[in-house]
Amino acid sequence: MLASLKKKETYSRYFASLKFSLYCITHPLDGFWDLTHEKRGSLAAANTILFLTLLVRILKLPYTSFMFMMVYWEGINIFLYLASVVFPLALWCVGNWGLTTLFDGKGTLKQVYMATCYGLTPYPLLQLPMIFLSNVITAEEAEFYVVLGSFSMLWVGVLIVAAMMEIHEYKMGKTVLFTIATVFAMLVMVFILLLFFSMISQGVSYFISLYREIIFRL
Repeated sequence: MLASLKKKETYSRYFASLKFSLYCITHPLDGFWDLTHEKRGSLAAANTILFLTLLVRILKLPYTSFMFMMVYWEGINIFLYLASVVFPLALWCVGNWGLTTLFDGKGTLKQVYMATCYGLTPYPLLQLPMIFLSNVITAEEAEFYVVLGSFSMLWVGVLIVAAMMEIHEYKMGKTVLFTIATVFAMLVMVFILLLFFSMISQGVSYFISLYREIIFRL
């Protein structure tokens, strides 16, 4: 009985934290403050929102009208396609947390991740019905589809900036500054990763060629 009550309480907490994302996207300043400072968010809900975002991106490929999305299936790698969201998200969280930690940012890495995922909420909410919309509107109404898609991305961007401002307790100017700095930090991390893997690749190639030369001479 006690285990059942705890399980019910866990599910209740999860659905409440997931529902809270709707409050965050309509009341971003109060919502993102309560998300972290009042503990109204959860990692489970954040992971669910990220999963839904990835799911909608996958669904867009086969079900969006060809008038709005031409898909060349031979060149699609689903893992790389999903990584185009997950990898920048990881870089953003690490970069933002690393920079703000040095300049009196209050947010932890967990809070940066949670707030960013909650900020993604408009994407699945708007992009999913847009999949169906793309199959019923005419070419003359295509501008409405494009505007709606752009609005969903702009909304996500505004929410993420608002989230960073609230969890780090920054003013707007400082938040914008560190948002730009985080983007540059992401580029630096990508460069370092590319350089690292390039060096590893060259090292492996060297030892393989050395091994083949030894085997040839023996």
